[in-house]
Amino acid sequence: MSTWLAVVAIFAGFVVLAKSADAFVDGAAACAGNFGMSPAMVGLTVVSLGTSAPEILVSMMASFDGSASLAVGNAIGSNIANTGLVLGITALIAPIPVREWVVTRELPILFMITVGAGLTLVDLSLDPIDGGLLLLGLAAVIYILASEKGKEKTFLEEVLEEETKEHVIELPNISTAHGVRLLSIGLVLLLISSKILVWGATSIAVTLGVSDAVIGLTIVAIGTSLPELAATISCALKGHHDIALGNIIGSNIFNMVAVLPIPALLSPLVLDSAFLYRDFGFMLLLTVMLMIFAYGFPMKLSGGMISRRKGLILLVTYVAFNWTLYGTAIQST
Repeated sequence: MSTWLAVVAIFAGFVVLAKSADAFVDGAAACAGNFGMSPAMVGLTVVSLGTSAPEILVSMMASFDGSASLAVGNAIGSNIANTGLVLGITALIAPIPVREWVVTRELPILFMITVGAGLTLVDLSLDPIDGGLLLLGLAAVIYILASEKGKEKTFLEEVLEEETKEHVIELPNISTAHGVRLLSIGLVLLLISSKILVWGATSIAVTLGVSDAVIGLTIVAIGTSLPELAATISCALKGHHDIALGNIIGSNIFNMVAVLPIPALLSPLVLDSAFLYRDFGFMLLLTVMLMIFAYGFPMKLSGGMISRRKGLILLVTYVAFNWTLYGTAIQST
């Protein structure tokens, strides 16, 4: 009975988490617009925070509940799912052309952030100093985005503007009072659904005899990546393939510098070596594969193409990661 209750809790948590994130973003965007904030700034702050809210809130609740390893697994697992599962499926639906500034600016930022996050994990611990360094990375990313004003739009700015339009244009007549209500309700539901989801995930972990980290890397990571999956597939079907890729790059960057610092600051922990050599290793591998596919061969700074074949390779790599996790879990039981 308790197992079924945990499964229901996970499913309900995912559904309410997605809906409450939409309400949070809609309310916050409406309030910001009513107070005179520019659409670009709304995208850079409100929308980027709102689209990362599921991962952030789940990591917060997991850290408060003493399941910091689930929070770390969520951050790393979300990047693995974004690149292997989400981008792989999107490329299978429609090949993705890669613009020049993706390979000259956005992908190098993602690679440096990923390597930097790996360096904080080398000592197999995650503490407030590591969290502070990752937050400095977040500040650097925001500074780089802000410094691009007046120049050709970056990929991440286009993604944020696209998501901003989706929310702001649909809500032109929302009053500030109604916006505050949406914002408040969305935030409360985010907190509640995150709590329910973490409880269900940890219960399943105990029942199956696997670690919280494995649940965070798989079930929770896939669940919190569902918004990205829906958004990227929608973009691909509408022909906005570049926006789909930008969504993945932006999400992966923010997972490392906005989500991973949460357990470091709230619940410092010692990590299992598998986190570094298996989980982070797969994440780094998928990031490098993404860069190779984006640059093309021979390498072209003008950008290449992520074809269906490359998408299949990413998807197979994701399946291999989960098979490795499954094999590890079986051996440990």
